[in-house]
Amino acid sequence: MTAAPVPTDLHPSADDITGDVLRGLSQDPKRLPSKYFYDQRGSELFEAITRLPEYYLTRVETALLAERGAEIADAVGPRAHVVEPGSGSGRKTRLLLGALRDPVAYTPIDLARDALSAGAQRLQAAFPAIEVLPVIADFTRPVPLPRPARDARSVLVFFPGSTLGNFTRDEAVDLLRALRTTMGDGGAALLGLDLEKDPAVVEAAYNDAAGVTAEFTLNLLRRLNRDVGSDFDLGAFAHRARYIADEGRIVTTLESLRDQVVTVAGRRFAFARGEQMQVEQSQKYTDARIADIAAGAGLRVVAAWNDLRDWFGLRLLRPA
Repeated sequence: MTAAPVPTDLHPSADDITGDVLRGLSQDPKRLPSKYFYDQRGSELFEAITRLPEYYLTRVETALLAERGAEIADAVGPRAHVVEPGSGSGRKTRLLLGALRDPVAYTPIDLARDALSAGAQRLQAAFPAIEVLPVIADFTRPVPLPRPARDARSVLVFFPGSTLGNFTRDEAVDLLRALRTTMGDGGAALLGLDLEKDPAVVEAAYNDAAGVTAEFTLNLLRRLNRDVGSDFDLGAFAHRARYIADEGRIVTTLESLRDQVVTVAGRRFAFARGEQMQVEQSQKYTDARIADIAAGAGLRVVAAWNDLRDWFGLRLLRPA
């Protein structure tokens, strides 16, 4: 029987999370860091979102990986150490690992310990010849990688789901710089990127009829109440998501439904009725926007794959 992978724990402390929240609530407009969405319940809710009829992203990207796996493997080369920041259910990872030639190791990086351990165990069982080396860490900073037993020829950072779009342009550049440090000079990054399209299609994906996305958004407040001792009233906030066409991005906020005061670590923050607190953005990309962000991080696009409708793209980046 294959032993369960033991995570390397570089998890941020409660003080780190509290500091991030206090900084966000001190801004105007107020904001909360989206990287804390994914506790155990958040990960479960996001997995449910990926199966909703309105949420096209996962279906299209999964099909694209299945269709273009051989081409991706040729572009990456053999014996890669695959690193996945913000690892999810593993559906897309299985397709990639199955397509690559003799991958040496797989390192998922996530803050949600339970989801990370469960996903790592599933991948290890599915690919017993690949060493699975999970790390509990904040992937927005450079992460020192565990050394696999077999030497890898290169590091491939796999960043699917258009997660890069959750960051502002400057934040995305900083993140890609961190990933460039993780991959090293001989490595590469395979990014999944949601492309600009009909705004109605985009808005529907973030405002599903079943309300699962709203529950996912509000779960962030539940997680903060538990982990940093805040006193957000979940019934006093509502999920909102709107597409800003001239910026090509969805902005998700939590609207305060009444005048209220929230306390975090002894500090009080007043919310007016109707006030919008930003919790996430989701950038939609053009080739020019992708090239700009890559260049800012010292990277360049060396291969590109789109689905037939040009709804979603995979981009392979290497150091410039």
